[in-house]
Amino acid sequence: MPRGILFLCVANSVRSQMAEGIARSLASPGVNVWSAGSRPTSVRPEAIAVLKEIGIDISGHRSKAVAEIPASEVDTVITLCAAEECPVFLGTAQRLHWGLPDPAAIVGSEEEVLSAFRKTRDELSRRIAAFLKENC
Repeated sequence: MPRGILFLCVANSVRSQMAEGIARSLASPGVNVWSAGSRPTSVRPEAIAVLKEIGIDISGHRSKAVAEIPASEVDTVITLCAAEECPVFLGTAQRLHWGLPDPAAIVGSEEEVLSAFRKTRDELSRRIAAFLKENC
């Protein structure tokens, strides 16, 4: 069973933040979950909103740099970047890559943007549930 899971993307503002919130809601007690980015910015309000729709509150989250994560406690790193360059994690850990497009890059109406965030949320939920079922 993994004792520490780290989700990485560039800004730590959408995909990795949503993954952290979802994984924390699904993981067994004793599994630590973090997210971080190589160029952290701030958590996007759309990410907060679409997780709230499924009962997960990440409104208290903040974007973090990879260096803030206790590397010795991480045994699984999951990168989520697609077209952008993924952050590097120098610790020793199992590495997985789930390339997902950044919904923050969508230009359109508010509903089109939220739809892209929901699609990412749902895909992350599916993948995280399968990963935890197989590994925890």
